[in-house]
Amino acid sequence: MPRDAKNPKNSNRNGRRGNRGKRQAPVEELQERVVSINRVSKTVKGGRHMSMTALVVVGDGKGRVGVGLGKSAEVPTAIRKGVDDAKKSMFTVPVTKEGTLPHEVIGVFGAGRVLLKPATPGTGVIAGGPVRALMELAGIKNVLSKSLGTNNSMNTIKAAAAGLQQLSSPEQVARRRGLSVAKIYGFKPKADTVDVSDIKDQPDASQAEPVATPEVAQEVKDAN
Repeated sequence: MPRDAKNPKNSNRNGRRGNRGKRQAPVEELQERVVSINRVSKTVKGGRHMSMTALVVVGDGKGRVGVGLGKSAEVPTAIRKGVDDAKKSMFTVPVTKEGTLPHEVIGVFGAGRVLLKPATPGTGVIAGGPVRALMELAGIKNVLSKSLGTNNSMNTIKAAAAGLQQLSSPEQVARRRGLSVAKIYGFKPKADTVDVSDIKDQPDASQAEPVATPEVAQEVKDAN
């Protein structure tokens, strides 16, 4: 009988030795923030059924963020369900080097309408409670926002998330139009750079007619 079969401790020890060289992948750190907790009731035949709802925002502070809603009879369970729902609905936001949005956008969800505008460095996050949590966890440091619709926190934060999903980075717009980022912004090319389109429009040097210099013209005249 093998030795490991007699002593189960040896088999467990060998298993630990085999997994010693394997390293687990680092888990992405996500920040969680509870936006609101509400108590809701549902009228049934036997009376009213009370439950709690938690609106949660999850993000890594580097351009990925998500919004979730959890329902349960207890607050901790509702928050945990909201976090799980937010992780499933995470999306990427194109954030510029200055920590702001690439362009202006209006997000709409139900009766909620939120205006989001880019801001200069040092402005900060000018937003209300629900939208502020979404912007900060998305990694946006300078932004101007204004709620143009309902004051309901659920519709407001969903409208802001819809606006962030509509954003496009300059690289994405340039790839979609088949142009360079400099042409989209209207930048003039440098003197030492040559546009490829200008080269295509110029005639081939091998097919161009030779131009006679004054010395060559004088030699031809004397020969005649």
